[in-house]
Amino acid sequence: MIYFTSDTHFGDARVLRIDRRPFSNMVEHDAALIANWNSAVSPDDEIWHLGDFASKRGRFAEDLLSRLNGRKHLIIGNNDTAETIMAAGWQSAQHYAELMIDGQLLILCHYPFRTWNQMGKKSVNLHGHSHGRLKPMPRQFDVGVDVRSLRPVSLADILNSRA
Repeated sequence: MIYFTSDTHFGDARVLRIDRRPFSNMVEHDAALIANWNSAVSPDDEIWHLGDFASKRGRFAEDLLSRLNGRKHLIIGNNDTAETIMAAGWQSAQHYAELMIDGQLLILCHYPFRTWNQMGKKSVNLHGHSHGRLKPMPRQFDVGVDVRSLRPVSLADILNSRA
């Protein structure tokens, strides 16, 4: 399976007040997101994190990645530090990617686009960054945890979310 997620903001207390996540502290927040991730994603699955993984410095991201299931890819977000981007545990790290899954072209970026490659040929833009605050557009989906029950989701779940 292939999963997508974004905007976990592990270790970043700002999300508790700005995004009103239902936790009293970051220990609870991070533990819940780790449990949700590992309940959805198996060690053999692939997962694309579309940015803002963690903003703490040092080995925080690397230690966290070792606790999370799956072969992990990072689409770099505006809050990802150099330590996060360079952490051991990522299969890849880049600002943008295009994937073909079951005949569906996916355009991946942390930021939502107004227009994207092959948009007129029914490609799909997956993004984060907006924390569910943007008006939906056809074939564009926010995969951030704030709009996805605080867990990674499959492409089928994403495409079925706006039938």
